[in-house]
Amino acid sequence: MRNEPARPQILIIDDDRELCALLCDFLYLQGFDARAVHDGAAAVSHCRQHSYDAIVLDIMLPGLQGLDVLQRLRQFGTTPVLMLTARGDDTDRIVGLEMGADDYLAKPCNPRELAARLRAILRRQQTAADRIPTQLQAGQTSIDPARRRASHAGADLQLTSAEFNVLQVLVARAGQVVDKTTLSQRALGRPLSAYDRSIDVHISKIRKKLAALGADELILSVRGVGYQFIVDRPPPDCTAD
Repeated sequence: MRNEPARPQILIIDDDRELCALLCDFLYLQGFDARAVHDGAAAVSHCRQHSYDAIVLDIMLPGLQGLDVLQRLRQFGTTPVLMLTARGDDTDRIVGLEMGADDYLAKPCNPRELAARLRAILRRQQTAADRIPTQLQAGQTSIDPARRRASHAGADLQLTSAEFNVLQVLVARAGQVVDKTTLSQRALGRPLSAYDRSIDVHISKIRKKLAALGADELILSVRGVGYQFIVDRPPPDCTAD
């Protein structure tokens, strides 16, 4: 008898109980196991004790707001987070991405699109190491696909899942210009749509984390095209003979 593959575990954080029940039932039919928590503070406490493959987080929550929940989740974990935002509210989307969300979907959302976005998130998580099985190195920047860790000059960059994917694509093509369409498809698992600033926001966050380690000019913007990772040279050895 063949063992069935484990179902991905999904947590939905949303105060709309009827919607959560609908989404949990639909996601089960799509091959996921989903459960819901309806309060932001309770969700943070729950996530400290339980692990999930991905989290669906509504920005509009009573009490502890969704962005506050996201900030607290990122203090102790890197589980991919897909935000549910008000349709047309670009501010929440950009702020959420800057705070470490991996993707977003306008609410009310199509359950099929939600399932597709979750599959894309999980697929890039599961296959990243297979696509690039060995450690990548560009100057002092290292990418470890198996452990999904990125470092510069030996210091961990503390990247979110999406940030790691973006940097991995750039480092794998260090010295080459990578267009935004390719970055979106390979790092986020979806085509680049009009007015989508997700890649730009992730790049901005990566730059800040590199700058904190003294490397603030490694990712260049190529106007109208995309981004280029520059191979930095290690500092000269000033040890006296």
